[in-house]
Amino acid sequence: MSITKQDIIDQLRKDLLLLQGFKPPLAGTVDIGLGPITAAFPNAVFPTGAIHEFLCNGAVNAAASCGFTTALIGPLMASGGTCLWISAARRIFPQGLKVFGVEPDRVIFIDVRKEKDALWAMEEALKCEGIAAVIGEVQEISFTASRRLQLAVEQSRVTGFLLRYNPRNMNANACVARWRITPLPSEVEPDMPGLGFPRWNVELTRIRNGQPGIWQMEWSAGRFHHISPAIPAMPEERRRKTG
Repeated sequence: MSITKQDIIDQLRKDLLLLQGFKPPLAGTVDIGLGPITAAFPNAVFPTGAIHEFLCNGAVNAAASCGFTTALIGPLMASGGTCLWISAARRIFPQGLKVFGVEPDRVIFIDVRKEKDALWAMEEALKCEGIAAVIGEVQEISFTASRRLQLAVEQSRVTGFLLRYNPRNMNANACVARWRITPLPSEVEPDMPGLGFPRWNVELTRIRNGQPGIWQMEWSAGRFHHISPAIPAMPEERRRKTG
């Protein structure tokens, strides 16, 4: 059977992903349930065993990012694993995790005094193969520190989430993906009082070997639902120039 030019290109892409720490999809790969967002990832699989960075400007966006991240860790914990949530100033309300299908008694909250302690605790936790996910709340992180986190997960295959509140340093780091989550108005069912289901504007501004984009998502009936077509994300270099 003859080998075409496209076959060679496809194989080179697979080899490059392996060199950069992306494992090929395995049987039993966890489906996070992100719908069309999944196509933006390498191999069309949500990157586990990697560090995901969430940029949160302001308390409202921080709350939205916490909710969205909690919805992501639910499938990772489905097989019985535990999540560690590390911070120097805890913002999460444990009982609120139930809205996104996560039981708070399966999350270990670690409160530290300084952000450097949070990063140290996160790195050590990410080395433990029996943990399903690790979430760390910090403001700043250096490239060296982010590289240490990424090296840890490449060995353990644990998935890490870095929630950065009001960051000042927006330089590139070793995290595989960078997200921005902002809340959207919920839609109330006809003739029903109260609030509707949580909705977010989900912006994947950077994904290594993937395709950034913007989607609008809703959380209802225990899963994500896509409510708008994807919009190409603005490159980060252009974002910095425009504001």
